Amino acid sequence: MTEETSSIAGDDRIIRESGVDARVASIIAPVLRAIGFRLVRVRLSGQNGLTLQIMAEREDGTMTVEDCEEVSRAVSPALDVDDPIDKAYHLEVSSPGIDRPLVRKSDFSAWVGHLVKMETSILVADRKRFRGKIAETDDESVLIERDQPAYGDEPSVRIPFETIADARLILTDDLIRDALSKDNRARKEAKKNRGEDEDDAEDEIETEE
Repeated sequence: MTEETSSIAGDDRIIRESGVDARVASIIAPVLRAIGFRLVRVRLSGQNGLTLQIMAEREDGTMTVEDCEEVSRAVSPALDVDDPIDKAYHLEVSSPGIDRPLVRKSDFSAWVGHLVKMETSILVADRKRFRGKIAETDDESVLIERDQPAYGDEPSVRIPFETIADARLILTDDLIRDALSKDNRARKEAKKNRGEDEDDAEDEIETEE
């Protein structure tokens, strides 16, 4: 994180954008909340000319193709009105994916036991780059068990949340299995909350697997 990071009302992310990305985030975050989604990340890149990538998800962590289309339809008018980007761009709405960025404290606690790579904005234990398993979290920090500690390194390191500049899960078989399991449970719970028949929900989940 930097001093330029955005301050969006109601945004509980600990890793946020700066510059134009922060301006876009401030415009779309309230729109997303209003339709039941939360912002994960905004990134403007030079890919395919100029691409504005918006990562979002529902509160339960799910994100379907239809959800992406809904988000795109909702944020496009707001971006057209405020016009934060002075060039033509392609809008791309996506889910965070299995090897997702971790941007909230709750993201780290949700994926305890899985491998993560991260960078810090200042030196922590004489380093800025870390790779290891999330061992535990508290309100102020995350404890990482190093994957391959270098000679002289402690096997684990506690990293304050306020120092984290970037963090992402590392794709493993265990992560894929747990992510699919969580997604299926969330979809089943969502169907139950909508009053749909539990057996039907279970059948659909099994079909998706």
